[in-house]
Amino acid sequence: MDNQNNLLRQLLMIGIGTTSLVAEKLQEATDQWVKDGTMNTDQAKKFVDDMMQGLKLDQTSLEDLMQRQFRNLMQDVGVPRQSELDELRGRLDRLETSGQRLGKSSLALKSPQIMSNLNLGFSLKQLS
Repeated sequence: MDNQNNLLRQLLMIGIGTTSLVAEKLQEATDQWVKDGTMNTDQAKKFVDDMMQGLKLDQTSLEDLMQRQFRNLMQDVGVPRQSELDELRGRLDRLETSGQRLGKSSLALKSPQIMSNLNLGFSLKQLS
């Protein structure tokens, strides 16, 4: 599971790195356009802001898609969800508690039988 989490983390980092690289190149291009007089600084700023907003939306959608795909993959391979593990832990705790209570009551019921099965040369009634 750690390898799969690591892979997902690497893919997300690649996405973030790509976005940063695109932002840097976009800024360089708009700076050159302003320098050449193709657009003014306000237009360049608006253009960069619009493009970055689009990239953020795309990145968020991509991250959501990757998380859904990862969850589906984990389910397909049979890895239980955290809620399922928590439910099983609760059931196990309840079974252990029931088993301990059952064991104690069973031991209490068997104690006279165990003692009577021992041939100590006297009976339990003689002790009372």
